[in-house]
Amino acid sequence: MIEAVALEPIPGGDLNAAYRATLAGGEVVFVKTSPDAAPGAYAAEAAGLAWLRAAGGLPVPEVHSFDEDFLALEWIDGGGRPDPARLGRGLAHVHAAGAQRFGELPGGGEDYVLGPLTLPNAAGDDWAAFYAGSRLLPLAEQAAGRGALDADGLHAIEAVAGKIHHLVGPDEPPARLHGDLWSGNVHAAAGGTPYLIDPAAYGGHREVDLAMLSLFGAPSREFYDNYDAVAPRAEGHQERVELYQLLPLLVHAVLFGGGYGDAAARAARRYV
Repeated sequence: MIEAVALEPIPGGDLNAAYRATLAGGEVVFVKTSPDAAPGAYAAEAAGLAWLRAAGGLPVPEVHSFDEDFLALEWIDGGGRPDPARLGRGLAHVHAAGAQRFGELPGGGEDYVLGPLTLPNAAGDDWAAFYAGSRLLPLAEQAAGRGALDADGLHAIEAVAGKIHHLVGPDEPPARLHGDLWSGNVHAAAGGTPYLIDPAAYGGHREVDLAMLSLFGAPSREFYDNYDAVAPRAEGHQERVELYQLLPLLVHAVLFGGGYGDAAARAARRYV
């Protein structure tokens, strides 16, 4: 842990404890830490922040320092709600910055780290195969193993995976994804400037980010109009929202149980 002269606990989400830390020289930083973080999780997050910043579409906090048990970031005062037009345009530019392959990890490595979870990450040029084999099926198996997804739900996910090439929509190049883009991971600075925080970044399909953003919130028409003005969504995108919400629903089923497994099963049955 970094040395701080003052440490104030603040709300930090479900997986980490968070603090406003004042350092000896007077600098204030945001610090997150968790005893359950997977090995390399904070290094991966730091690399993801740098990757998203390099896209140039939206600002992200500067990384101060990190280790296996913490990540310290530039402190950014809150400023209310993020400006939807700036968020829409900026996210479209981030996505358009692209990736080399589906599954590209900005920090390298073989496995994908999302909080305490580790998933296989067979990067390649086939998005459908990647989505099924490196995201949906491993998560469904973990959720079933933890009792958060029943046998019928697991079979529904497997059925989706079996016909995935017919479901994912028109071919698109790999997008530069935030990877965990719910509304709580868009921080509004002064004037409503949207900052991307807490990424689990990788190369994937941009509709994954958009689907998650609508799962735990309702982006405005202004957001979508500005996104589409930069990078119009592909035909049929409305029909694929729940397909791509399967990913965060399964993640939540593994992490938190509750009704998330049932929600994932209901979404999967729409496509089988």
